[in-house]
Amino acid sequence: MFDFRPDPDCPKPEAYRQLCEAADALTSGETDSVANMANTAALLWEFLPDVNWTGFYRLVEGGLVLGPFVGRPACIRIPLGSGVCGVAAASSETQLVENVHAFPGHIACDADTKSELVVPVIRDGRVVAVIDLDSPNEARFDHDDRAGVERLASILSGRI
Repeated sequence: MFDFRPDPDCPKPEAYRQLCEAADALTSGETDSVANMANTAALLWEFLPDVNWTGFYRLVEGGLVLGPFVGRPACIRIPLGSGVCGVAAASSETQLVENVHAFPGHIACDADTKSELVVPVIRDGRVVAVIDLDSPNEARFDHDDRAGVERLASILSGRI
């Protein structure tokens, strides 16, 4: 049995170090991408305070399709270039959005979400998925979150 729990008093960069270490341990040697995304979504949920959705969208046939997640039911398909996830996938660039209601073309899967961080997972120069984090708090995510989740995406790039 694994018991990956963050130290609630550690600084955010250290929490992300612990998160990445846990994700690496859980996914190392496992070839099933769904299992790896599911465990990672659960780790993100455990490690990150003030989130209401943690999970993945996979790039399938030119669009994004819902992958493993923790949170309320979500949109199943997102066209490339639409919403925060679609823009991140189409541009291959992280999207850190302080106020989703100000984001052009935002897709509201959960009306409680106010901020979002979406990081592309890139393998061999191509986006294969995005890691999507939502929060009911405006401006919840910052550059430490961005750096930590980008490091996580790098670890997962060959495992999902």
